[in-house]
Amino acid sequence: MEHLLSATARAEARHFWFRGLRAFVTPLVQTALARPAARVAILDCGCGTGANVEWLSCYGCACGFDLSATGLRIGREAGRSRLARATVAAAPFLSEKFDLVTSFDVLYSLEDEVEASAIAEMYRVLKPGGHAIVNVAALNVLRGDHSVLSHEVRRYSRRGLGVRLEAAGFSIVRLTYTNATLVPPLLAARFVQRWRGLRPENEAETEIRVPPEPVNALMSLVMRLEAAWIRRFDAPFGSSLLCLAQKPAGTGDW
Repeated sequence: MEHLLSATARAEARHFWFRGLRAFVTPLVQTALARPAARVAILDCGCGTGANVEWLSCYGCACGFDLSATGLRIGREAGRSRLARATVAAAPFLSEKFDLVTSFDVLYSLEDEVEASAIAEMYRVLKPGGHAIVNVAALNVLRGDHSVLSHEVRRYSRRGLGVRLEAAGFSIVRLTYTNATLVPPLLAARFVQRWRGLRPENEAETEIRVPPEPVNALMSLVMRLEAAWIRRFDAPFGSSLLCLAQKPAGTGDW
């Protein structure tokens, strides 16, 4: 995981995939948060280097936590101070304190029991009526070198993710695949990677390397166009799944 976080830190400001993620997520954040920013509390669970905490701070008072000392060190060196070290299976926060919790590409790297605990913790720390935004890897056929780099345990189907969130008490507001435009080239690349054997973690960092600028700019545009389409329609397939879920109002039994 340290290799992943180091590679992510070098790429997350410019890489088209991260630009696409923020474009996909932004409408969900705007849907979830109706109150003025100064009154909104946001928690990023498994925040890595804290880059998304910095981005989410545009929408309210955001903080995050991660188990990796490497990710937190990188984040603090970048000036991100609202970061703590903890496991997603035991969030160090009181119950019902946050309006929005997020989990970006974390759940798929957790064993089943830890994954269930992480989802339960997101539910616990949310205020009744609050929202969770979850992004995970999708489609088993896309397993490849990146799976090694991210310590991938599973890739999700729409039903698989929905069932896990509903089992914790969430109501699904929106659940769609994203990165559909990446699926054709990824299918070919992942097939070749599995055919020749997946690379070890310390050799798989090229998976998150920023492409040459003309390619990166073109793919960033493609991501923005897909994000505009996703605002109105659910994608039938994609390399990721993105969900907006809600803790029902009136719950307060934690």
